[in-house]
Amino acid sequence: MTDGHRILIFHTAFVGDLVLTLPVAQSIRTAWPAAYVAVVAIPAAASVLRGHPAIDEVVAYDKKGRDSGIGGFLRLVRELKSLKPDSAVVPHRSLRSALAVWCARIPRRIGFATSAGRWLLNDVVPDDRAVHETRRNLALLSPLGISAEEGVRPRLFPSADDARAVDRLVTDHESRAPGFGRRTLVALAPGSVWFTKRWPGEYFAHVASALARDGVGVVLIGGPDDQKLCGEITEACVQGVPVLDASGKLSLLQSAELMRRCRVTVTNDSAPLHLAGGVGTPVIALFGATVPAFGFGPLGPRDRVLEVHGLQCKPCAIHGGPRCPIKTFVCMRNLLPSRVLDAVHEFLSHDHREV
Repeated sequence: MTDGHRILIFHTAFVGDLVLTLPVAQSIRTAWPAAYVAVVAIPAAASVLRGHPAIDEVVAYDKKGRDSGIGGFLRLVRELKSLKPDSAVVPHRSLRSALAVWCARIPRRIGFATSAGRWLLNDVVPDDRAVHETRRNLALLSPLGISAEEGVRPRLFPSADDARAVDRLVTDHESRAPGFGRRTLVALAPGSVWFTKRWPGEYFAHVASALARDGVGVVLIGGPDDQKLCGEITEACVQGVPVLDASGKLSLLQSAELMRRCRVTVTNDSAPLHLAGGVGTPVIALFGATVPAFGFGPLGPRDRVLEVHGLQCKPCAIHGGPRCPIKTFVCMRNLLPSRVLDAVHEFLSHDHREV
């Protein structure tokens, strides 16, 4: 194989899953600097790839929206054919993903042995559930003869425009909270698609209030779907606490840029965990229904995982769920704010910024 190789990475999952695929693109770029690398992603996640030096093109596939029918699928196939890839690396384990690269007649199609469409692939690799998702994904490069370096972690690249958008948000907030921009910043990311992955909002409010009283600048991270939750947390804070609620106001890379300026991010098992890691900000990851052993925990050397051990009901589902199956929610309720505050203060007492 030569540097002129053309590779397609196909992963139409959630934002966090896509971020954990970045080491695949990064390792291809390291091994073959002149290779052409394209990525297929859902529109909600595709923007996080903007400006990444390991990626030449991003194809947005709206599989649950305008491209949900057969017509959208066939348009995708035509677009993939036009890219003329030699190989497709398919971390996504769905039948549709395997079918798309097969219909596009991509000569070499690499995926997991657990893929629902493995019979449409001509190279399958073991899906080792005992390792982190990044290592599982990197194993897909072995049929191409690429041996990734140990410890390759996702990297994100917010632009100068992203930085200016964050500057404007902070400046606007400082007009209502003088001196906020000079404070040490801590990010709190309270959202998740799954309810049982969410640490209680009142606990986040308790932590935000306590940190603000200590002179820390608290920022709330989240997308449009998190605005209601973040608004409730802001309202529940002690009166006068100058929390910057950035939910729904920033793009994914702009949110990553804001977290880059923070000393630490406190987050559920959700996308902000991986966005923060992508810009080198340490995380305190709160795990409830899920466990890091599933392979989606933080990767940084100074990252912390906080969870309640010794529960027979934990883990209850690989992705969490809409409600606690046993109606106690002790996996999160028993993870008290005092533990989280102690962990945050430990970070603030040392310089844990990664290079």
